[in-house]
Parts: sequence; C-alpha cells; structure tokens
Amino acid sequence: MSANPIVVIPARMASTRLPDKPLADIGGAPMIVHVWRRAMEAEVGPVVVACAEPAIAEAVERAGGKAVLTRPDHPSGSDRVHEAVERLDPKGAHDVVLNVQGDLPTLDPTLVREVLGAMAEPSVDIATLAVEIRDPEERAAPSVVKAVVSAAPGAKGGRALYFSRQPVPWGEGPLYHHIGLYGFRRAALRRFVSLPPSPLEQRERLEQLRALENGMRIAVAFVDTVPLGVDTPADLARARTMLAPGRSSPSN
Repeated sequence: MSANPIVVIPARMASTRLPDKPLADIGGAPMIVHVWRRAMEAEVGPVVVACAEPAIAEAVERAGGKAVLTRPDHPSGSDRVHEAVERLDPKGAHDVVLNVQGDLPTLDPTLVREVLGAMAEPSVDIATLAVEIRDPEERAAPSVVKAVVSAAPGAKGGRALYFSRQPVPWGEGPLYHHIGLYGFRRAALRRFVSLPPSPLEQRERLEQLRALENGMRIAVAFVDTVPLGVDTPADLARARTMLAPGRSSPSN
C-alpha cells in the first residue's frame, strides 16, 4: 500500500529529571537536532519538530530543519504531533504520521523505516516496534514496557493485544520490550487524540492502551535494538559518549 508519510518529532522543555532536555548539548549540537538528523537519514518523508517553546524551534531552524510551535499545554506527545500535522497539512496530503520521540539522539534511522513498513496492511491503524528482552532484570522492571503480541513462531511481527509494565504473558517464551515509536494513519491519529483517557491507560500509565480499548488495530514489528532514551544526566552522558568523534555509528 502506497503512503505519503510525514515524520513529526514532539519536544518540550518541561522535563523534571533533565531540565531543558531538548537543548542539552551533545557534541556541539542540541539533542533535538541530533534526533532531527537521525529522522532525516531515514529518508521516508519530510521531518518537522513540533515544539512547545520558541527556543526549540530556533535551535532546529538554525540547523536547517523545520519546526512548528504548538500549544505548551498538550497532555501528550501525540496531541502535540496532531496539532502540528493539522496546521502544516490541513488538506490531509500526508496520510501516515510517524511520531519519533525527541529524546532519542542515537536513534538508528532504520527503526523509522521499520515502523512505516509495519503499516503495509490497510487494516492497521497504528504501528510500533518491540525487541525481545534478553536481560533478566528487564523482565521484571516496571520501567520496561512489555508488548503482548499475537505472532506466529519466527514471524517478524504481529498484532498487539496488550501492553503492560508487568512481565506478561505468563509461561515459557519470549517477552518483548516495547519501543515508543509510532506510525498513525491520519484518521487514526485524529480519532486517538479525540478519545478520553481509558481505564487501562490510566491504570498502567500507557497511552497506547487507549487505542486498544477502543478497538484500534496496532501492528508491531520486531527489531533487534532498543534506542537510548535520554531521561537523566546519566543517560545524557552515555549519549555524549556514543556520539563522540570517532564512533563508527551513533547507534553503536
């Protein structure tokens, strides 16, 4: 199925664990600029940063990127992405919206392409990614979101049935670490942000459950790597090391 995607990176300054996170310097460039560069390298469509503050827009535009200023009070990145897309493309020329988090400066661009590829079936409303958990500590860690996926043995992905902070499903077999990159059909994104928070979403604190509780189909592609999300000073230090001169690849 042909598509005309747009990549949108939501970003805001209000991070409690790492203040002014999008503008954190990594090798001489703000973190948000690194994310924009990785998204551009995916070469799936135009890339725009949807930001809550003018300082983020200015940083992106200085680097040659495109940014759109959105309301600062959005409850989620999905809401920010939706506002940006509706403002930039009110006629709906872009029928697929790829939501790339703004705190992934070492993102492997192939992951963006994997999300788009998972939307090949017309019945898919939303696509996302997951990787098999290898570390026993991650199986029980509430910070690692698990994707419960209906997939045949050896398949490269399947349909999401549930997401949880608990180690599910029970029994022998792999568990999958959810990666928070999303692809939305344009109509699915519009519907998703119009829905109220659902009971399971509020209980697990996982907004993707809102989609499942309202009958939306989420496809999951299995990949081999989890991108580093920068949430703390320690994460930032690790990202700086990974992106230091001489590294063979930002995703290594």
